[in-house]
Amino acid sequence: MPINILVVDDEKEIADLLEIYLTNENYTVYKFYSAKEAMQCIQEHKMDLAILDVMLPDGDGFSMCQEIRKNHLFPIIMLTAKDHESDKIIGLTFGADDYITKPFRPLEVIARVKAQLRRYTRYNTEPSETDNLLVHRGLAINVKTHEAILDGIPMNLTPTEFLILNILCEENGNVVSSEQLFHRIWGDEYFVKNNNSITTHIRHLREKLGDSVENPKYIKTVWGVGYKLEK
Repeated sequence: MPINILVVDDEKEIADLLEIYLTNENYTVYKFYSAKEAMQCIQEHKMDLAILDVMLPDGDGFSMCQEIRKNHLFPIIMLTAKDHESDKIIGLTFGADDYITKPFRPLEVIARVKAQLRRYTRYNTEPSETDNLLVHRGLAINVKTHEAILDGIPMNLTPTEFLILNILCEENGNVVSSEQLFHRIWGDEYFVKNNNSITTHIRHLREKLGDSVENPKYIKTVWGVGYKLEK
């Protein structure tokens, strides 16, 4: 089955370059230079991953990401300017799974795409019946249906947030470092990435859990080591 990737960037040279490299990896590429046409394409075709530029002539990648997340769980990678650190945080806030700064190396993009697709495949792989449900202090995670319920109320989690929570529940109180979380989610050891994205996802998870750093009910920071579920 072909893997469909959406590429949206108003810089024609960048969009065309991404299309060439992704096509060489046997991905089917849907390339657009504007948000409107891209959103129409998502309604008509099943996508497996999207690469969105932040700045677009008829909108922005943040709004697109937010709109996509209303109905779709496929991975989203944001393209951001190198000197705009806030863009990375905003993108993750709106549901992006990763970000790449411009200028970038095309082979790094391919590595990130493959890592996200592997993660998404694992996320959608149906587990055995005995491993379906994880429960912790009013929090229930159904691995099979990819649902998280807190005190009887469904949580609206991005795929990456769900995976982090799933991993912490599986570890059942054991400390998991940011590096371990990164490796288990994205699966890559061969390119350097700081831990800001993990930190941001943890912060968003705390907000959705009604948790705090000072008095954690769920996610506790073990300073200098990592994170664990508070027992």
